[in-house]
Amino acid sequence: MLTISDITYRIADRLILDQASVRIPDGEKVGLVGRNGSGKTTLFKLITGDLQSEQGAIHLKRGLRVGGVAQEAPGGPDTLLDYVLAADQERATLMAEAETATDPHRIAEIQIRLADIEAHSAEARAGAILHGLGFDSMAQQQPCSAFSGGWRMRVALAAALFSQPDLLLLDEPTNYLDLEGTLWLESYLGRYPFTVIVISHDRDLLNSVVSSIVHLDAGKLVAYRGGYDQFERQRREKQALQQKQMAKQQEQRKHMEAFVERFRYKASKARQAQSRLKMLEKLQPIAAINDEAIRPIRFPDPKARLAPPILSLDDVSVGYAPGEPVLQRLTLRIDDDDRIALLGSNGNGKSTFAKLISDRLAPETGHITRASKLGIAYFAQHQLDELRPDETATDHVRSRMPGAGDAAVRARVDQFGLPTNRMNTAAKDLSGGEKARLLLGLATFDGPNLLILDEPTNHLDVDSREALVHAINEFQGAVVLISHDSHLVNACVDRLWLVDKGGVAPFDGDLGDYRRLVLKKEAGPKQQANDADADAAPQRRRKASAERRAETAPLRNEVRKLEKRIEELNGEIGKLDAKLADPALFASDPDAGTRSAKRRADAARALEQAEEDWLEASARLEAAMES
Repeated sequence: MLTISDITYRIADRLILDQASVRIPDGEKVGLVGRNGSGKTTLFKLITGDLQSEQGAIHLKRGLRVGGVAQEAPGGPDTLLDYVLAADQERATLMAEAETATDPHRIAEIQIRLADIEAHSAEARAGAILHGLGFDSMAQQQPCSAFSGGWRMRVALAAALFSQPDLLLLDEPTNYLDLEGTLWLESYLGRYPFTVIVISHDRDLLNSVVSSIVHLDAGKLVAYRGGYDQFERQRREKQALQQKQMAKQQEQRKHMEAFVERFRYKASKARQAQSRLKMLEKLQPIAAINDEAIRPIRFPDPKARLAPPILSLDDVSVGYAPGEPVLQRLTLRIDDDDRIALLGSNGNGKSTFAKLISDRLAPETGHITRASKLGIAYFAQHQLDELRPDETATDHVRSRMPGAGDAAVRARVDQFGLPTNRMNTAAKDLSGGEKARLLLGLATFDGPNLLILDEPTNHLDVDSREALVHAINEFQGAVVLISHDSHLVNACVDRLWLVDKGGVAPFDGDLGDYRRLVLKKEAGPKQQANDADADAAPQRRRKASAERRAETAPLRNEVRKLEKRIEELNGEIGKLDAKLADPALFASDPDAGTRSAKRRADAARALEQAEEDWLEASARLEAAMES
């Protein structure tokens, strides 16, 4: 089907692909993964012929139709439905010819072919795809020009899916989708009858859709069987094996070098020494797997814990025009340690609700009560454009830390997860992921009590998304999350709220239930009963998770206090060591030197005790979390 043989490609002096090879058989569903900037999109352009490699070859089966999402979003007068139907060029050509053909034999050929490609059901199939991606029947009759850029990209995706190419190439297809569209796309791709290669950072999509992973790293392509979780496990196992082999080879090399050094000038051993020299020359070093560590993301904890609820809404209505509420009759509360995900299709009001509770949108009616000194951090993708383009990350942080030294400013930027060599790069030259990290760090700068995240993962790769999962789970405040990444939702939240039909209400179920709701799967009474039994377990787990977090709050506080105590004692010991290292101290004031030495000994004993207490408290916390 598709064979990539020893292709090499450079951009300027940068080697993107280095004699890379892989073979993808017919019908395979492949996830193409790799760090941002590794060359995944470039590989797609080489497959489609938009770029040419400097050496090597890409072989496609003769007559194979390759398709993907158009780079430019449709914006003409055609309706959405007409635009999608036109993507099937054979059908469009045959339909046009059928209008003018006069030869009976040709008319028969056209009708037979139209029947073969199921042209009679084309409108229904196109409509179903558009509906799955969020367009109702009325929207499908609107012109493409009536929609914004993000919605037009959904139309381009619908056209690519409808055309059903033999090889479907999808580059980050979920970037413009909400959770509902993502769940539908996972289901659709799972049923797609031909070959698919998808570039994605969505772990759940890669686990549920693909049958193999191709990893692009250091210019090479390596194939792994299974989804993303299996790929990650296999790669770690391979890394561990290579590390063992490297250690063994280094020991072998060290032994041979020692033998040669000892006996190369001794006549009786000269031949053996020369033999080992040749062996050393042939001993090729084992290349370690390049596994650059992903820098963690850290959110500062709230400066003070607030009594729940930290925010409550009483019969609130909100909208953008007087008398036209988007959401109404909202009566809800958010507690200090809530983890809430907002569900609902785009346009139903999720972002409106986020702006309401973040105090960016005033209620029309009703009342909102916020705890005194409530700190709120709000992150949304559109805020990336609000970064000052010519200022660096350190410039942005320095404006928030007047009077602070350069070391303190850079230490704070380091907490955002930006590498040292990117701290002084202008914001306009940062990657999307680096901008997202900077903006997340600025939004949470003052230690908020409530963190509101609206689609925080769009520019983050898989590993950075995992770093975000850890940051959210370690954060000690409340979180309200809007995301199309179901892995992030499953890993971080224990309450689901559905934004639908002008309201916001708790959703009684988990993402599995919501997936079935989105896909409108129907089951008989017996299956429904089985589903209810199966779904009770996730609900119990979610409730238990919330209860466990509340129960372990005192232990977490104890661990944090001990960590702070250890840090203070280490700082005190460091200062005393510097003082005691001065020989003039005992000469000028022996008593002061003795007192400092005693204080140092007392601090060392206190540190030892604090570390023991920390180990004990950490063990108790770990046991409580696992119980």
